[in-house]
Amino acid sequence: MISIDELTIDQVHADFKSGAYTCRQLVDAYIKRIERLDQVGPKLNAITIVSPLALGEADALDAYFKTHGAFVGALHGIPTIVKDQCDTKGLETAYGNISSRHVPLEDATLVRKLREAGAIILAKSTMPDFAASFNSTSSLSGETLNPYDTARETGGSSAGTGAAIAANYGLIGVGEDTGGSIRVPASFCNLVGLRPTVGLVSRSGLSPLVKTQDTPGPMTRTVRDAALMLDALVGYDPKDPYTAATSIAGPPIGGSYAANLSGGLISQARIGVLGCVFGPDSDVECAAVNKVVRKALSQLITGTTFVDVEIPNLSHYLDFTSTYMSRSRYDIDSFLSAHPIIKGLTLEGIHANKNFHRALPLFDKLATGVKHPYDDPSYAARLDERDDFQRIVIGIMAEHNLDAIAYPSVRIPAPTIQDVLGTRFSDSFPTNTIIGSQLRQPAISVPVGFTEAGLPVGLELLGIPYSEQKLLELAYGIELLTQARKAPVIG
Repeated sequence: MISIDELTIDQVHADFKSGAYTCRQLVDAYIKRIERLDQVGPKLNAITIVSPLALGEADALDAYFKTHGAFVGALHGIPTIVKDQCDTKGLETAYGNISSRHVPLEDATLVRKLREAGAIILAKSTMPDFAASFNSTSSLSGETLNPYDTARETGGSSAGTGAAIAANYGLIGVGEDTGGSIRVPASFCNLVGLRPTVGLVSRSGLSPLVKTQDTPGPMTRTVRDAALMLDALVGYDPKDPYTAATSIAGPPIGGSYAANLSGGLISQARIGVLGCVFGPDSDVECAAVNKVVRKALSQLITGTTFVDVEIPNLSHYLDFTSTYMSRSRYDIDSFLSAHPIIKGLTLEGIHANKNFHRALPLFDKLATGVKHPYDDPSYAARLDERDDFQRIVIGIMAEHNLDAIAYPSVRIPAPTIQDVLGTRFSDSFPTNTIIGSQLRQPAISVPVGFTEAGLPVGLELLGIPYSEQKLLELAYGIELLTQARKAPVIG
């Protein structure tokens, strides 16, 4: 019997080479775990479909390794969970919405790149309708439970990927982040979640939410696995003009984000601490998160320089530079109108037919909002101030010579299912992930510990555009010092 708990890419590849198990045996072990925990047992409800092709793909990889004595690529035989937001050839895809169910004829670019690197697409994971929420609720799949406390949420919108990777359903997972949809579930599920700079990873074949902010990225249990996964995902794609950004970014050091990871950078780093976005200690939930984050920062004290920073008018910038209400309806409808399979579907029609989860107030607003960004008289001003916002923050980092700015990924631990089904978060959600999203800058959430109630807490590091290498190195140092990743205890 293969033990699949907390496996890493390096461990799996070493085991393949030693003959400890085959790729088929590994994939079969993960499938059995999904069967045991997802729709029976604790019923985490993280998976929409397990690929019937996975075992055959594993056999082909085993045959290749036996013949050639080498791996197909850097992700050879790695079972991968893909968010339902990504078109996946031959597997039902729905973008979290019951009206949008179809079987794509081709892979999204990032899925193709994962396959080319040798990854096995093991399963698709749950998400809220068109990613329009910080929670998991979906008209297709209902609610996804947190493996650390099944009375609680996973966070969204990459809900299923968060729960699945935390619960060891697969080895690495694909998320997508517009306002925090990678980092919120990473924080709630004790994972590493990286939001890359927009344009480093192609969005072709992914349903959009805000085209100018959307970016897919890794969700993993370790920083090194996130770096190895990013290596496979990054690259120019003519199907997504935003990926011209890869020419600006240039190649990572040594040609690989994973090649030069070490714990050394954190011991000489200058980290800005954005105290104003810590929740109030008078709030029990915020205080629990603050305690964990402050303890983690204290563990970095040797050699790390902390600088207290403020961002002037932060609340105004976060409110005014949001463009969900200006362009999400347009972006989603444009995607649907050009879809090769889904025909005649619009947000207005989905809303009119009530084919969306009722606990999605943002979807409700988007579907009845403006049809085109230019219909918002404030749209141009929002873009102007968005650029001002980025210049101000990068200027603060330059003034203080900062490597990153740190703060809690989310101000509270994972809320309860009843919280998200009720009205608690109807108006807003206490996440700090929107800072990096609306700045269009990279950010990584890394596990730093647990509250006294046993709920995971993530620390976010914000970098300047194209600083993924530095963020990964800093997160790697934090990971080594805190050793915060712990598997959940589930049935």
